[in-house]
Amino acid sequence: MQTPEPTVGTLRVVFAGIELGGTKIICLVGTGPDGVVDERRIETRDPETTLADVRAFLEPHDVDAVGIASFGPVELRPGHASYGHITRTTKPGWSQTDVIRGVLGDRRVPVGFETDVNGAALGEGRWGAAAGLRSFLYLTVGTGIGGGAVSNGQLVGGLGHTELGHVPVPRHPDDALPGVCPFHGDCFEGLASGPAFQARLGRRLEDADEEQRALALELAAWYIGAGLRGFVYSFAPERIVLGGGVASLPGLLDAVLVRLRDELAGYPGLPEHLEDAFVCAPALGGRAGSLGALVIAEAALRGPRD
Repeated sequence: MQTPEPTVGTLRVVFAGIELGGTKIICLVGTGPDGVVDERRIETRDPETTLADVRAFLEPHDVDAVGIASFGPVELRPGHASYGHITRTTKPGWSQTDVIRGVLGDRRVPVGFETDVNGAALGEGRWGAAAGLRSFLYLTVGTGIGGGAVSNGQLVGGLGHTELGHVPVPRHPDDALPGVCPFHGDCFEGLASGPAFQARLGRRLEDADEEQRALALELAAWYIGAGLRGFVYSFAPERIVLGGGVASLPGLLDAVLVRLRDELAGYPGLPEHLEDAFVCAPALGGRAGSLGALVIAEAALRGPRD
């Protein structure tokens, strides 16, 4: 995993990467997986207290740029009045939070801002399971479902960022859950996220007994396989990196591969879709987002491409 240290001209540079999640924040200072000089976990509470702790972490460090990978929804258009804000979120107290200002305070350095799943995609693309690929997808299935897609080396986005957890998926014929998404009910996230399984089982997935885990495995493979079919056809990824708490169910990756092959039904007949590595676990584990935030910082320092 050794990579050259980032430089601008002949000068070595150091970045800060902030992964802002709904339950925790991971802060890094460094250059990559083998060049982390400081790291801290901060619990996510109210915005003022939480972001003050992030600024306190950054205060002693002289960094050249900051990258932020945040839970959302967020505003990613640099010219927009709400750029750098979390917009309409179900996280109490966080709607309309100016994350960039909250993280930087009075510090004046280049800053990059992306979604948490886009950050994880960039991290896996630089150092992890998608290294060397030009088109791939990172999908997390946990408390929520979200994904970052990279096409021809660039993150996919437009008017807003991708919301892969809110696409429709066909219901399992034996699943009576109406869905837990407050907006769409039985969308992908509403049926296959951690809270969806907790609603079915009456307990958290990690506390389920053997019979409940078998049911969860069947349903998770069904819904994730169906979701991935749509993403294969929409984004044409060379690989899909599948992370998150639900995705860590023993045997799930193999079950998803089987289900996805059934969903694709031989079309378009690419042999890569039959390879075991086509859907894989993150190589960076829980650090994919925070390390990806370092990639975001590097891009901010180098400026927009021509």
